Amino acid sequence: MNATPLLTVLTLATSCATLPNAMAAGKAGPVAPTAMTVSLPANLQPVGNATMRFLGWNIYQASLWAAPDFNPQRYADYPLALKLTYSRSFKGKAIAERSLEEMRRIGRVTSEQEEKWQQALAEILPDVQEGDKILGLHQPGQGAVFMQSGRPLGSIRDPEFSNLFFGIWLSEKTSEPALRQSLLALGKPAAN
Repeated sequence: MNATPLLTVLTLATSCATLPNAMAAGKAGPVAPTAMTVSLPANLQPVGNATMRFLGWNIYQASLWAAPDFNPQRYADYPLALKLTYSRSFKGKAIAERSLEEMRRIGRVTSEQEEKWQQALAEILPDVQEGDKILGLHQPGQGAVFMQSGRPLGSIRDPEFSNLFFGIWLSEKTSEPALRQSLLALGKPAAN
């Protein structure tokens, strides 16, 4: 996996002092955009990649970057980046709905959270075409930032949202354990 495109995006992200937020943690609903600092360590490196397939169709290619000391059992404690390169066209609203469906598999989501997160994701996630790339940045204890082609799409300042969202791919409760295994490169022999 080539780390250069991600490093370019991360450099752009970290050079931006702030990104717009879709909402602030703990609020009853969406709030006026505020600032969220993007701060990911420069030592993120490729971990693994995988292709999501459904009924034989390629849906997207996923690539994961994390720090060298990354522990998959505690993924929510580490800054990480997940890039999805879409193989098909999808509406942003459909991606948001499917994301919430998968997040409910990972952990408890209240109806209030679901409503807020669904609205925020629908505002942030664009419609995608074949070849489009969306990068999600997990910031432990802060939330998630989303980018497309090096430009900020928005952020959700809610650590619980971010933990569940990235759990779609990284939690042991994922609906796609083989995809998780490939992303985490768990089938590879240990380096000596």
